[in-house]
Amino acid sequence: MNPIGLISLVALFMAADWPQFRGPNATGVGDCERLPVEFGPNKNVRWKTPLPPGHSSPVIAGGRIVVTASDTEKRLLTICLDQETGKILWTREAPRPRTESFQPTNSPASPSAAIDHGNVYVFFGDFGLLSYTLEGKERWRLPLGPFNNANGHGSSPVVVDGLLILVCDQDSDSYLLAVHKETGKIAWKVERPESTRGYSTPGVMRPAKGPAELIVPGAYQMTAYNAVTGEKLWWVRGLSWQPKSAPVVDGEMVYAHWWEAGGEADTSTETPEFAEMLAKFDANHDGTLSAEEISGDPRLKRGFAEMDLNRDGQLDGRDWNFYRAKRASRNRLIAVKHGGRGDLTNSNVVWSMQKFLPNAPSPLLYNGVLYLVKDGGIVTSVQPRDGAILKQGRLAGALDTYYSSPVAGAGYVYLTSQSGKISVLKAGAQWEVLAINDMEDECFATPAPVGSRLYVRTRSALYCFERS
Repeated sequence: MNPIGLISLVALFMAADWPQFRGPNATGVGDCERLPVEFGPNKNVRWKTPLPPGHSSPVIAGGRIVVTASDTEKRLLTICLDQETGKILWTREAPRPRTESFQPTNSPASPSAAIDHGNVYVFFGDFGLLSYTLEGKERWRLPLGPFNNANGHGSSPVVVDGLLILVCDQDSDSYLLAVHKETGKIAWKVERPESTRGYSTPGVMRPAKGPAELIVPGAYQMTAYNAVTGEKLWWVRGLSWQPKSAPVVDGEMVYAHWWEAGGEADTSTETPEFAEMLAKFDANHDGTLSAEEISGDPRLKRGFAEMDLNRDGQLDGRDWNFYRAKRASRNRLIAVKHGGRGDLTNSNVVWSMQKFLPNAPSPLLYNGVLYLVKDGGIVTSVQPRDGAILKQGRLAGALDTYYSSPVAGAGYVYLTSQSGKISVLKAGAQWEVLAINDMEDECFATPAPVGSRLYVRTRSALYCFERS
């Protein structure tokens, strides 16, 4: 084959990859020319493979698909399938030295895998990191934890310039970790004391000068780190608690959102300083507050378990200050322009929006339009330049809860609800609904549009759909 043909073949192969959560750099956009609009369990199915439950999304490279799962025997599994046929090629079990808590809409197998140069990387909160070859041979393992995260885990590992990056945000001892992808040895670890629980997968920005930067949403702020060293570079404040979605990086712009129930500024009453609380409630004068000591305040009593970040049965100054921050937090979608160091809150936020925000789904930027899907099936298209709302409407027939993030390709946007309704929009500022397809099963994972096919994971199976 001549060099030009070889280059074209390599480019085609890379374009057909979906190597991490939401595809290349978590954009959610596939390089596709033809995708199905109407599909379902009995329509336009190229293949279907039953799988154990798991919320991780399919990742694809080298003709292989990788997901994680937790079966009825509570095993932590990494499963590799043939992309062409759906045949399961191998299954590997991870150790499970503990069983950490997670909320009912989460799973012990929620973080998605990553694939890079023929190697697979997976993370389980009940063990840590593991790496396999695409043939299923274990390369290395790195135990991590235990973790202090009441809702389980959501952040997926990503590969950046020879390093595997993982955000381990939790209610105490949060950190950002980088390991050498070939050996599993720790390259650097940066503590994140300003952050509590979070579930976001980091984005990667590549400035015109200097090394790549990791864009990490966290509790109350978004922070950028030098991907080579872990140095904290810049941050933006004034956001809400426990972020769940991945940021969208587009050139020198970053779009990211935070939403949490009650995540609006509460100005009805001023939250006192911790010293005032001690003076009022600290009966034994030990410098902390027990549940019994604050039992006379019904609001504080109800929220005690959530305020007690390190689960020691006492509220200390750190616990109280995070509670105060939550009371003053803001649900926001922000557009941040890259450039500068330190606190960029007042200088680099181009615009922000506080209404119509999703809970878990990440924003989607596709063909110059920003898309949001909110619980209840509310879809909003936004002008990325200035945050102006272009169109808003409800998805009749899919007025549901949404955990899966929107994806796009071939001129279509795909929105997947928890009950398995997948709405297909004709992309555009004035988007229109072309079809609503019923998977007849719950869906938490994000689909993968690759080539001419759409890969959809439900609670019980992985489907490959192709237009007839």
